[in-house]
Amino acid sequence: MVRRGRPGAIGTLAASLLLSLLTAGAAQADVYKYRDAQGVVHLTNVPQQSANEPYALWRKSEATKPKGWQDGYRVMPRLVHDRYVEPVNRFAGLYGVDPTLVRAVIHAESAFRPDAVSPKGAGGLMQLMPATAARFDVTDRFNPEDNIAGGVAYLALLLDMFQGNRELAVAAYNAGEGAVKRYGGIPPYEETRTYVKRVMQLQAAYAGTG
Repeated sequence: MVRRGRPGAIGTLAASLLLSLLTAGAAQADVYKYRDAQGVVHLTNVPQQSANEPYALWRKSEATKPKGWQDGYRVMPRLVHDRYVEPVNRFAGLYGVDPTLVRAVIHAESAFRPDAVSPKGAGGLMQLMPATAARFDVTDRFNPEDNIAGGVAYLALLLDMFQGNRELAVAAYNAGEGAVKRYGGIPPYEETRTYVKRVMQLQAAYAGTG
């Protein structure tokens, strides 16, 4: 659905759409918008179909927005020290990854919800895509122990690939290792850059240094 407002303003119809999208009945929808040459704001809950679409993501729904940026990375949420302590520490030790980094990634990815599913199909605590799960022999992405094992193995691979650079490894975890290599650093994606800052902030907090 698309609504149009007065030039230079969202307008009554668009405001009505926004209200409907943010109420319980339509809370599952993302909201996209663009302002045309006449200054008219267009809103829609229909996802972009191609890179040429004029609409840009304006607001993520509570159901789909990544936990890593939903509340702004400068706002520190309540830390979760008491969930999945044993498998996090065990697999972190097995693969040589700092357990506070693992905990920060889990927090940013799923907020410690083992049943979390992203709009792109990533699932579980560390939000593994099916291909990533298969790559690391994870048979059940929604089994916490299996998911953590695969996610930590992937983090270890990325840390090795980027010579221990945590920010690049975390960026690759979010955007893909190919994107980090292609750009020679953190890709210029708003979500990825915010995600990296968020995970670094969370790790510092879990480590007691931030």
